Amino acid sequence: MKNLCILNDALNYIEDHLREDFSQSDIAAYCCCSLSSLQKLFSYAFHIGVSDYVTRRRLTCCARELVQSDRSILDLALDWGYQSQEALTRAFARMWGEPPASFRKSRKFTGMFPRFESIENENGGRIMRKYDITELYDLLSQARGTYVLAFDIQNLVPINEISRKAGDIAIRESMRRIEDAAGEEMLFFRIGGDEFALVTGLTDEKYADALAQKVTARNGEAIEWEGRKIPLSLYCAKMKIEDRSIRYSELYPEIYKALISAKQKTE
Repeated sequence: MKNLCILNDALNYIEDHLREDFSQSDIAAYCCCSLSSLQKLFSYAFHIGVSDYVTRRRLTCCARELVQSDRSILDLALDWGYQSQEALTRAFARMWGEPPASFRKSRKFTGMFPRFESIENENGGRIMRKYDITELYDLLSQARGTYVLAFDIQNLVPINEISRKAGDIAIRESMRRIEDAAGEEMLFFRIGGDEFALVTGLTDEKYADALAQKVTARNGEAIEWEGRKIPLSLYCAKMKIEDRSIRYSELYPEIYKALISAKQKTE
């Protein structure tokens, strides 16, 4: 329980101070633990370092502001902890695969790296990570009778075994394929390490099926990493948002269950 409290406090501190200049030691002090304990616990629970998590959260929030406002890239750089436009551009391109200027012109999905939640197994065992899907949950409560398309990257683990950078490219390309197929008013969320949900707003199953087909028609197209071509495919599951209420804790398991069913039909 103590470790869970430390993680929750750390995640809250990071979100509350994303625009500010703070160190890992500041987070540890807030959580009343040593820096080494924080780093080990964070890495164990989330499989990512504290600094890397902070950077990814900042660049995700920065991307959202980039497409939702007309603020200059320099202003955004200074606001999100970068000393120059060039520094932000380099960091942004590493994560998003393109510089902020072109991203602003061509992209609308900015949820590359949602906030983590920490949870314990039911037996009180290992602390695990989940993405915060509060925004998706709130939206679905107003989307009764419409279809949600859930997507899962096929064989991301082997891609990550080639290189974590190759895995990042696979995630970016998957998001691009879904975004390219989505309608202007549709909203798109990353809900897991390799899982995504597209809130279509469609009530006609035929159109939902056509949209799913538009994405999966690109299955097998390759991404490229250091001259190596790696085929990339997505599973897709279709869910209709029923009138019954669903608890927040049930949402991801229901989506995951639908994806498992879709995988079994594909194999």
